[in-house]
Amino acid sequence: MKRALPLLALSLAPLVSGGCDAPDVVPTADGRQHTRSARIEGSLVVQSRARGNAIVFIYDVANPPPPAGAGRPLAFTVVTAQELFGASLGDNSTGPFTAPFSLSLVEPGRYLLRGFIDADTCRTVPQPCHVSDFNPWYSVTSEPNAGDVGGGAVDPATGATRVLEVTTDADGWPQPLTGVSVSFADSATVPFDRPAFQVGESRDFDTSSGLKLLTLTPQPLTGAVDQRPPGFWVQLGDANKDGIPDDANADGKPDIVWPRVIVRKLVEGPTGYVDDTDANKDGQPDAVVLAAGLVPDPLLAALLDEQGKPRPQPVFVPQLPVAIRAQALDARDPAAPVPLTAVPPGRYSVTLLQSTGQTWRLPNELDPARAEAVGLPGVQSQAFVLDVH
Repeated sequence: MKRALPLLALSLAPLVSGGCDAPDVVPTADGRQHTRSARIEGSLVVQSRARGNAIVFIYDVANPPPPAGAGRPLAFTVVTAQELFGASLGDNSTGPFTAPFSLSLVEPGRYLLRGFIDADTCRTVPQPCHVSDFNPWYSVTSEPNAGDVGGGAVDPATGATRVLEVTTDADGWPQPLTGVSVSFADSATVPFDRPAFQVGESRDFDTSSGLKLLTLTPQPLTGAVDQRPPGFWVQLGDANKDGIPDDANADGKPDIVWPRVIVRKLVEGPTGYVDDTDANKDGQPDAVVLAAGLVPDPLLAALLDEQGKPRPQPVFVPQLPVAIRAQALDARDPAAPVPLTAVPPGRYSVTLLQSTGQTWRLPNELDPARAEAVGLPGVQSQAFVLDVH
C-alpha cells in the first residue's frame, strides 16, 4: 500500500489538470507577498576570553545605534555559544573562534552591523558578576552589561565602521551580500552596567514655569533584571584636546558631553510606552523631544583637576542634575532639530545615553502596572513618566 499511494496520485493528476480550467491568478493586496528581499551572511570572528551567545543586530545606516544616533535594530540573529566556541566553551583561550551567521529578509539599502557577546562573567570573576541574560523583547534586558564584548562589521585594514549595501540586479531583484565578517575582541569589553536610574522629584511639569529640574540617582537591580551601576560615567568635552573644556553653546559653562539626556513624547494613553511619531497630528512622522541637558555646576568639582583643566578620563558621580526647558523640537533629524512653536502636552519618557552606547529609559517594563504581565519584578521607581501640561 505504501507504493500504491504515489502511483494513484500520479494517475489522477492528468485527469484533474485536463478536466478543469486553470484557476485565475490575481495580485494579492498583502504587501508582504510583493516584497523582494535578500540576505547578509558571513562569519563571526571572535578573539576573546568571554563565553556566551553572540548577538548580531542590523541597523539602517541613516539611523545608527547609540552613541552615534538613536536608531533601533531592524532585526537580529543569535549564534549560540556552543556553535561559536565548540570544545573551547569551558576554557579561557582567546581563539580566534569563527562561526557562520546569516540575516534574512533584508531589503535593498545600506546597513550597519553591530553586536556583542552575551558573556557569562560568573565563570571567571567573583560576585558581582553577570550570567548571560540578553532578552530582546524588553528594553530592560536588550542591551549589553559589564563584561559583555562588543563587535561589528568593520574595515579590516582601517578598523573603520563598514557600511554594507544590498543592491538589486537589472530585474530589480535584491542581491545577497556574502563574505561579511563581524569581529569581536576583548578590547571592546563593556566596562560597566547600563545607567539604570530613578527620579526623586514629582512627574508634573507646568511649562508656564519654563524649567523643570530633576535629580537622577542610580537604581541597582538584581534578579531577573541585573544592573548595578556604580554611578554615572561623566565626561567634559574637549574636541581639540587643548586642555580647555569646550563651550560650544557659549553660555560660559563647560560642555558635559556624556551622558546625554533625551526627553521624548510618548503616545497618548495611560499605559502606552511607545514613542509618539505624530505628536502634532499633522499626518507626518516626527520625533518630539524637549530641550534637556545636565546642569554643569554641581559636577565640575569632579570633572576638573586642581589646575581647572578637564580630567582626561571620564569620572563617576553619584547623581546627575538635569534641566528640562519648556522648548519642544522635532528631532527627526537629530543633527538639525527644528524648534516647534508650542510644547505638545502629554506624557514624556526620560532616557539616559552613555558613551558606551548603553541606555536606560523611564518608564519601562519594570513599572508594577506592567511587570507582572511580562514576568518581570515590579519596581515603583521605574514607572516614572514626565507629565507635561
